[in-house]
Amino acid sequence: MMRQFLPALRLTLVMTVLTGLVYPALITGMARMLFPRQAAGSLIERDGHVVASELIGQKFTRPEYFHGRPSAAGDGYDAANSGGSNLGPTSRKLADRVRADVAAFRKENPAVKGPLPADLVTASASGLDPDISPESAYLQVDRVAAARHVAAQRVRQIVDAHVEGRQLGFLGEPRVNVVRLNLALDAGLR
Repeated sequence: MMRQFLPALRLTLVMTVLTGLVYPALITGMARMLFPRQAAGSLIERDGHVVASELIGQKFTRPEYFHGRPSAAGDGYDAANSGGSNLGPTSRKLADRVRADVAAFRKENPAVKGPLPADLVTASASGLDPDISPESAYLQVDRVAAARHVAAQRVRQIVDAHVEGRQLGFLGEPRVNVVRLNLALDAGLR
C-alpha cells in the first residue's frame, strides 16, 4: 500500500504547487505586465481617490444621474453577492418586479411612451453589469437634463460620446457604461 501512497502523495503535492501557486503567479504576473490597468480591476480615479471600477455597476437613484440595470446581487451591485435572481420566465415574483420597475421608470420619465428596452427592467446574470444599451440611455436624457437644468441636446452629446461599439466590430452589442457616463456628466456639467 505504501508503494502506491507515496507516489500519489508526491504527485498531489507537485500538482498543488504547480497549479495552485506557480501557474496563478505566472498568469497574474503576465497580466500585470501586459494589461496593468485591467489586472488592477479597471479602477476609475478622481482627484487621487478610487471612485469606482468600470467593470462593476453602481446604484444610481437620483434623477440627475443615468440609472443602470436592476441588480439581483445582494443589496444591489454587491460584488460579494454576485449572481442572478434565478427567477424563471414563469415566475410571478419576477413578473411583479418587472412591472414595478416599468412603473417606476415611467413615473421618473413621464415623456417615454411605448415599450422599454429589456435591459432597463431585467437584471444581468451577474447582477453587476455596468452597461446599458444606447436606447436605454437616450430614454433617460430628458429626465437627466431637466434635473441638471441643462439642454437635453448637451446631455445627448455626452451620451453619444460614451456609446461603445461592438468589440472587434462584431462581438456583443453597442453599450454605454453608466458609471463612466455619470462621472462625465459630473465633470462636464458643473
